[in-house]
Amino acid sequence: MTDARRNLPAVNTLLEREAVQALARRVPREVVADAARAVVESVRRGAHAPPPSPAAWDTAIATAVDRALAPTLRRVVNATGVVLHTNLGRAPLSRAALAAITEVAGGYAALEYDIEAGARGSRHVHCAALLCELTGAEAAMVVNNCASALVLALNTLADQRDVVISRGELVEIGGSFRVPAIMAKGGARLVEVGTTNRTHLDDYRRAHTPATGAFLSVHRSNFAIDGFVASVAPRELAGLARELGVPCIHDFGSGLLLDLADAGLTGEPTARELVASGADVVVMSGDKLLGGPQAGIVLGRTAAIAAMRDNPLARAVRVDKLTLAALAATLAAYRDPSRARQEVPVLRVLTATADSVREQAAALVAACEARGVRCEMVPSEATVGGGAFPTARIPSSAVRLPGNAVQVEAALRTGDVPVIGRITGGAVFLDVRTIAADELVTVAEAVARAVRSAGASATPGTAS
Repeated sequence: MTDARRNLPAVNTLLEREAVQALARRVPREVVADAARAVVESVRRGAHAPPPSPAAWDTAIATAVDRALAPTLRRVVNATGVVLHTNLGRAPLSRAALAAITEVAGGYAALEYDIEAGARGSRHVHCAALLCELTGAEAAMVVNNCASALVLALNTLADQRDVVISRGELVEIGGSFRVPAIMAKGGARLVEVGTTNRTHLDDYRRAHTPATGAFLSVHRSNFAIDGFVASVAPRELAGLARELGVPCIHDFGSGLLLDLADAGLTGEPTARELVASGADVVVMSGDKLLGGPQAGIVLGRTAAIAAMRDNPLARAVRVDKLTLAALAATLAAYRDPSRARQEVPVLRVLTATADSVREQAAALVAACEARGVRCEMVPSEATVGGGAFPTARIPSSAVRLPGNAVQVEAALRTGDVPVIGRITGGAVFLDVRTIAADELVTVAEAVARAVRSAGASATPGTAS
């Protein structure tokens, strides 16, 4: 049998075809040439069957060009039920935050210019007053993420000195990111105290020496330890630090500004509570429970924040005008907590009632059925994600789709607007709590295309 790959056309021959030349007049020729080479090479490797006709080669090259020109950072629909999904960009921004970005992005802005004085200003002032108002902190600054905020705090307050931390707080978060490694990059020498499950205040006292640069506590926001456990409350640790004359740093992470106990989310402290505990520095994220852009927010005492601003490393981790604009707009909503719950998407999603989510799931089922796809609404459980409220399970509703789960999921994921769901028990589920109301039509159309392309059965959950 003759291998068809022996007779593959030359790239130059493909580039001379009329349809391919027309394509090269619309987009850079080198992009088209690279696409043609990629198509030929993929067939040569056996990754794809040879196109059955010259016109099919034209189509394959055009598809490869589209793929090459498409941005890698794309909008997706989060149908996973994980509200703060790190892989999907964590918190979506509010309309006010988007408007603020637009306002400053299209022209010049007073980023480091003091309009009243007519002189050079500082970018650190833009969110500081609002953060202090909302948290009770003496001073505040914003850097590019929480990890860099922690590095900056350690490098400023305890460079080349011992930093004492409980063994139970030497955590790892996503992407194999570990607190000990960050401490080392910040110039701190790690001193562990206590055990995995129990640490007492006297452990910190006994570990204190003239070489101690700081006490560090890390909020265990992405896991929980139950049973025979003991830990030191932030207020106790800050009190001991003041007594011994060493700085106290608290890595808060999740960035919660409002108590969400009435929505069934308990066990997570608020930023105001941690600032009131007396820590010299509290660091937290802007794109988790706060619901803003990626940012590292630093709260604390005036002297500590001033020292961090003066550290040359602060320039390496500074934020741009777009982040500051979005963060300021997000924070402004928190002046009225009820307004924040409605306008900040993360808060709105987390506090939505089970009945309202069920109604939205029913609307999605109806929209899918109007497009010829029979699907089923089922109970579900959403999670917070983003290293916050790790044990919380939020009542939700999902739509179970028909057809071969692997094929349907892949078709949804690779569509014009990728819809990211989950496969459970051999079926694709779309959790509606994390789907915005204005995305329902987009999702229904994506479902119809995916089910058709996968040749799915009309019965939910069955293989094609």
